[in-house]
Amino acid sequence: MTAKSKAFLFNFLCFGLIFITIRLGINYFFPELERLTASIISGVVTLFLSPRFAAIQADSGEKLFMKWIFIKGIKQL
Repeated sequence: MTAKSKAFLFNFLCFGLIFITIRLGINYFFPELERLTASIISGVVTLFLSPRFAAIQADSGEKLFMKWIFIKGIKQL
């Protein structure tokens, strides 16, 4: 599996897990909120909270990096 594939997979999985968690939380605390509104709110919040994974081409090959608002700086995986 290439680093680009791993980055795409990690982005997808992290976004999905955070989205579902926030969506269920919104439905639990605000049950009267419409489905579309809850989904839009969950999506926007998840865009800001989910980590970003990227594959960078270096001299020694592809490297996988992660950037997240809860971790200072960029981490190499």
